[in-house]
Amino acid sequence: MGRHITAVCKLCRREKGKLFLKGQKCVTEKCPFGRRSYAPGQHGKLPIRTSEYGIRLREKQKARRIYGLTEGQFEKYFDMASSGRGATGEQLLQLLERRLDNVVYRLGFAASRSAARQLVHHGGINVNDCKTDIPSFLTKPGDVIQVRPKRAAVVKAVQDKAPDYVLPAWLTQKNEMEGQVAALPTRDQIDTVVEEQMIVEYYSR
Repeated sequence: MGRHITAVCKLCRREKGKLFLKGQKCVTEKCPFGRRSYAPGQHGKLPIRTSEYGIRLREKQKARRIYGLTEGQFEKYFDMASSGRGATGEQLLQLLERRLDNVVYRLGFAASRSAARQLVHHGGINVNDCKTDIPSFLTKPGDVIQVRPKRAAVVKAVQDKAPDYVLPAWLTQKNEMEGQVAALPTRDQIDTVVEEQMIVEYYSR
């Protein structure tokens, strides 16, 4: 994906809500959004009249930025979701949650999705005992996710900083360095704060 090189906290300010892109920093007093919750730029404090199109655009952008995807990648997942069975919005979130970098993040092996993507890309993760360095790899129920020994110290440091992390119901953890996809995530098990129906309406316009 294209690399975002500006301050990611500006993305939270632009979307007027915390996207939790910086891991533990987002839940501390150091979070910039807590001090400046208005949009970035010299006109950020000015009131903006948002159209119906703009509301749906912002919802799509919020989801895209939470999962760290380019526009092309996000459209691909939407096309996959719309061609499948069930509600398109729920199918879209399910596909995004099944990405390997997101599963690594959800298992608590990384502090953020961007850190999880780096961990995967640098060859620190095995899927079913096979080294997998593709962050977009779609996991399925039964897949076992393991931290390779060379990255164990890094993951242990992350876990020590968040000892009270709560594992999602669709994942199980065998030990500190190994977890498993127990089932496909349902909407009530996904805590991503987005209105997926607005995303569907955006692409259906």
